[in-house]
Amino acid sequence: MKPVRTRFAPSPTGYLHIGGARTALFSWAFARHHGGTFVLRIEDTDVARSTPEAVQAILDGMQWLGLAHDEGPFYQMQRMDRYKEVIQQMLANGSAYHCYTSREELDVLRAEQEARKEKPRYDGRWRPEEDKVLPTPPATPSVIRFKNPKNGVVTWEDQVKGRIEFANTELDDLIIARADGTPTYNFCVCVDDWDMGITHVIRGDDHVNNTPRQINILQALGAEIPQYAHLSMILGDDGAKLSKRHGAVSVMQYDEDGFLPEAVINYLARLGWSHGDEEVFSRQQFVEWFDLDHITASAAQFNTEKLLWLNQHYMKQTPIAELSAKVKARLSVRGINIDAGPSLEQATSLYVDRCNTLNVLADAVEVFYTQVTPNPELLAQHLTDEARLALADFTMGIASVTWETPAINALIKETVAKHGLKMPKLAMPLRVILTGQTQTPSVDALIVLIGRARVSAALAQNI
Repeated sequence: MKPVRTRFAPSPTGYLHIGGARTALFSWAFARHHGGTFVLRIEDTDVARSTPEAVQAILDGMQWLGLAHDEGPFYQMQRMDRYKEVIQQMLANGSAYHCYTSREELDVLRAEQEARKEKPRYDGRWRPEEDKVLPTPPATPSVIRFKNPKNGVVTWEDQVKGRIEFANTELDDLIIARADGTPTYNFCVCVDDWDMGITHVIRGDDHVNNTPRQINILQALGAEIPQYAHLSMILGDDGAKLSKRHGAVSVMQYDEDGFLPEAVINYLARLGWSHGDEEVFSRQQFVEWFDLDHITASAAQFNTEKLLWLNQHYMKQTPIAELSAKVKARLSVRGINIDAGPSLEQATSLYVDRCNTLNVLADAVEVFYTQVTPNPELLAQHLTDEARLALADFTMGIASVTWETPAINALIKETVAKHGLKMPKLAMPLRVILTGQTQTPSVDALIVLIGRARVSAALAQNI
């Protein structure tokens, strides 16, 4: 078997979205699994819509996901001379030809075909044929069309979808260079895949209709045809095709929303691929297991709750020093200085089991480093007269208690017993006063972390 060479070839007309990220991941993993080469190619021939910002967003997304390329990035706009060279060769050998049909003529042709309920297509009026006399070319620029075979079928064994066939009668002579000389998408892709020795093209199934055209061009060039694997679409949580309205527009939005790249990679791997019942696995395991055989041909459905569950799993697995550094970065963006507060690692350890994103975790620990002003309605709900009396005793007790969790816990139990209260009657107002929250880790651990001075001051201010 030839050394495997895959490519990821996004168009920089927008951000790297989840569908593109999955394509990149599968292409990367297939190359890694087979000890091959992963090529990054930026297909930027759509000059009107391609932007440097979108290119950078793609590169940033790939870097964040850890999908390092072995070659590239190659930019199509930097390969124009090569495309024009190949077009001249095709004109010379008769596999391409000049077409002078005007836009107005094409509009008339389309209208006539639609009136006859025919599929709109170019009628080959400038296509050279034996014994055919072509009109005198007008003094206007021409497009260049590929001379597509008229008969037969284009067939390939798709690595995901199985055998696919297209009749050549369904394919017209597509334009491979515009009147201004710029080559078109389908042509550039063929030259790139040929020049770069791509053996496996893994891409979304929105490209299935392009494949027969590309195969015919590659055959005309005398190039070896790659293996094709077309991935099914991704549906949103609601079962509709995944789109911007389903949430994250860009892969980097997941970073901004507090997801770990490990979780996103693990989740993407399971979108349309499986290895038995395995749900949680490392990048290394994925590479070891991955092949095209277990990619499903049916649409994959995005499940935000599942991604959140995975993210929480990976947060728990992250070394606490590394996790707290990520939280610190988020707090810094908010202008929050942690120097005057308790250990961030301790705060992170206290809350990590209760949080499913870095942002939620940062929200939770922020209270240790900012002035907490409890919601008056929440305070009124939990700070009853009997709670006030108990809190007053508790406040006196913390002045001299040993500042460690068992001792604080014992003081809480002693206080509620003295006043004939159930634990929540004291714990809930403590939570609200100290954090502004009703859901927290154990209140004794919370108190120890906040520190004697701050706890005493908060209680004195609110009771």
